[in-house]
Amino acid sequence: MMETSLSAWISSQAASLGFDLCGVVSAKKFPELARTEEWLARGYAGEMRYLHDPRRSDPATAMPGVRSIIVCALNYNASRQRSIEALSQASSDDVPHGWISRYAWGTDYHLVLREKLQLLLAALRRSCGESFSARIYADTGPVQERILAKHAGLGWLGKNTLLLNQQLGSFFFLGVILTTLEIAPSLGASSAPAPDLCGTCRRCLDACPTGALVEPYVMNARVCISYLTIELRGGIPEELREPMGAHVFGCDICQDVCPWNHRAPITAAEHFQPRTFSQPGAVTAGVDSHAPSAQHSLYLPDLEWLASMTEEEFRTFFRDSAIKRTKWRGLVRNACIALGNSRVTPNSAAHARLISLLQRLAGSPEIHIAESAQWALARIQSPD
Repeated sequence: MMETSLSAWISSQAASLGFDLCGVVSAKKFPELARTEEWLARGYAGEMRYLHDPRRSDPATAMPGVRSIIVCALNYNASRQRSIEALSQASSDDVPHGWISRYAWGTDYHLVLREKLQLLLAALRRSCGESFSARIYADTGPVQERILAKHAGLGWLGKNTLLLNQQLGSFFFLGVILTTLEIAPSLGASSAPAPDLCGTCRRCLDACPTGALVEPYVMNARVCISYLTIELRGGIPEELREPMGAHVFGCDICQDVCPWNHRAPITAAEHFQPRTFSQPGAVTAGVDSHAPSAQHSLYLPDLEWLASMTEEEFRTFFRDSAIKRTKWRGLVRNACIALGNSRVTPNSAAHARLISLLQRLAGSPEIHIAESAQWALARIQSPD
C-alpha cells in the first residue's frame, strides 16, 4: 500500500472505530517542543516529575526507530450543563454539590482509548504485516500529544494551552500509536497546521479563578485547580482554597467559557456518561443527576457523600475510573475544602450533619484530611 493511501486508510479505520479525528505526523522535533525546558525551568510543572522526562522534547527518542505517529481524538462531551451554570443552579443549603471534571464522569478514558488504539493497530498489522514495531500511548507516555496533534492537522493550541478544533472544540481525548512504518503525514510539505482562531478572545484567562493562565498559551500548573485536586499530594495552599470553589476533581472552567465549546457536538457514548451509584459497589451509567436520594452521581456529586467515603468504598466505586488517580485521601481532602466553600448556613438542615462529619475528619490520622477539615469547619461555623 502506498504511503499516501495508507494514511487515508488509517483515518478511515479510525473513524470506523469511533474516533472523531485522526492524523499522521512524522516523528520529529517541532518548534513548540523547544519551549518545554523554559516552562520547566519556571517551575510550572510543580510536583509532576514525569514531565521532566527528556524524551518529551523529541518524539524521535520516545521509541527506538520511530518514524511516524498516528494521533487519534475521541469526543467525551456528554450532554450535561457546563460547570459554572450547573453549580450555580445546584446550590443548596441542604445538599452541597461539588464538581468532577467532565472527562472523569464515566469509565477511565485510558482504558477506552487504549482498547480503540489496540484495535486500530491490529487492523494496521493485518494490512501491513508484522514486520514493523509499534507502541501505544493513551495519555501515558513521554510524548506531548497536543503538539503532535497540531502538526497532524487536528487543530491549534489555544490560549488555555489545550488543543482546539473548529468543529469539536476541546472536549476530546488524544491517543497515539508510534510506529517504525513510514507513513505520509496528513499535512504535506506545502500544508500548514490549522490557523490559530483564538483571535483577541481571552475568556479562559479572565475566568480562571486561581490565575493559572499567567499569559496566553502559558499555564502555571502549580496553581491550576486540576493540578491541586489531582496531582498535588500534600496540603493545598490556603490562599488557593477559596478560589477552588466546589471543585473536587479537576476543573473545566477554561473549556466551559471557550466559545468553540459552545457549539461542540455531544457524544452518546455510554463510556463517558455520568455514573451513578445506587448502593455500595453498584454502578449505573448514564442516569440523570436528579435521581432519588439513594443514588449518587458523578455529575454534581453530593459533597457529604464524598467526604464521608471510606477508603474501601473509594476503591470499589472508582476501580476503573480516572478519579482513582487522586487517591482516597486526596478526594476526601478536596471534598472538605469544597464543603468549606459551600453555602451551608447554620439554619440549614445539613448544618449539624456537616459539622459532625467535619469534626470527625478533623481527627483523622491523615494529616492533610484533618487540616482541610479543620479549615472547612472554621468556615462553616463562622460563615462571615
